[in-house]
Amino acid sequence: MSTVVDGAADLRRTVLDNGLTVLSERMPGVRSVAFGAWVRAASIHESRERMGVSHLLEHMVFKGTATRTARDIALALEQLGGSLDAYTAREHTSFQARVLDEHLHEAADVIADLVFRPAIRSEDLKLERKVVLEEISMVDDTPDDLVFELHNEQLWGEHPYGYSILGTRATVSKLGVRELKALHEAAYAPNNIVVAAAGNLEHDALVDELQRTGWGDPQPGDLAALRTVPPNGAAPTVRHVEREGAQTHTVLGSITVPYTDPRRYPIVLVGVMLGGGMSSRLFQRVREELGLAYSVYGFQSFHADTGTHGVYVGTAPATAKLAVEAIQAELARVAREGLPADELLSAKSQLKGQLTLSLESPSSKMYRAAGTELYGEQYRTLDETLALIDAITQDEVAAVSAEFFAPERQTILSLGPSAAA
Repeated sequence: MSTVVDGAADLRRTVLDNGLTVLSERMPGVRSVAFGAWVRAASIHESRERMGVSHLLEHMVFKGTATRTARDIALALEQLGGSLDAYTAREHTSFQARVLDEHLHEAADVIADLVFRPAIRSEDLKLERKVVLEEISMVDDTPDDLVFELHNEQLWGEHPYGYSILGTRATVSKLGVRELKALHEAAYAPNNIVVAAAGNLEHDALVDELQRTGWGDPQPGDLAALRTVPPNGAAPTVRHVEREGAQTHTVLGSITVPYTDPRRYPIVLVGVMLGGGMSSRLFQRVREELGLAYSVYGFQSFHADTGTHGVYVGTAPATAKLAVEAIQAELARVAREGLPADELLSAKSQLKGQLTLSLESPSSKMYRAAGTELYGEQYRTLDETLALIDAITQDEVAAVSAEFFAPERQTILSLGPSAAA
């Protein structure tokens, strides 16, 4: 039996007898469906010795199942004009498909095969481990990616939030079939999975397809094995990692609030105005006025029990210190003054526009549906969310600015050559 979620006319939710949670949002104006499954197992559930096991398992399920070869999996949806993808994040591993509405059955069947029936063979692991090691090498050779990994480790210290999602060469090299199967048996169980879909579909028909493709079968797991520890974070520090190159890459950032914290939207508004595009303070000051960098931008991420914000800049080693000082000056200004009325209005307009445009695709609506379950977020219609943004006050913005954006709160990690003396 399905229920309407919080009065939303098109978002529906069902929990199957085996504990699988299913959400869907109908979009009758399209001819496609976005379908995804989120497994609540990822890097924050790992020990340091098994860092990267969730990501390696995500790779391995594509190497074959009891009834499909790796080539069969690759062809199953692509030959229908659809797509199949997966990713591992901090808190969950996700498998997703985008298909024509008439091919919902195929999407549900293929992803069920990946999630519940992977072969996980030692001969496949020998090859796929090499692929993941190449992926790690690719990050190592891309300093504007690597600097985020290093900053994250510096920010969180020994906590699993600071672990590399990919793992390290040492940990990935030691992971075997036993570790992968143990994680699969513990975590890839229906009562640890959220399925979300959006597009031209009916919720009851989706549930029927899931039952037909094995999603409703009993699959007991061991969720006690997926314990996490509360995040603590390290004291703000400044660190430089020496490395040859033409640029110095720097990330400044601090810990903020969880996904469901009402302060999330004021924090995002400050982030938009500071580093959300070409019109942002940091772009205008660091790039346009001072000519110190080609790339400078802000970012935020929010998790179930914490969040982060930060700023990235890439610049010549000789001017890296000047660029950081300019960023810190803007952070100090916003921490001291908040946002004036005209900038707050502009930030609201930009955020509302981005949000509205993003929700016109089935994939975005699928992510939003999943988020209501993954993060326990109250579902709001688009109009309700826009009204919430409009209602944010200067005082609320000033409070989060002072608490989270002050320069002395930021952990700073730079990667590249030191400036010549």
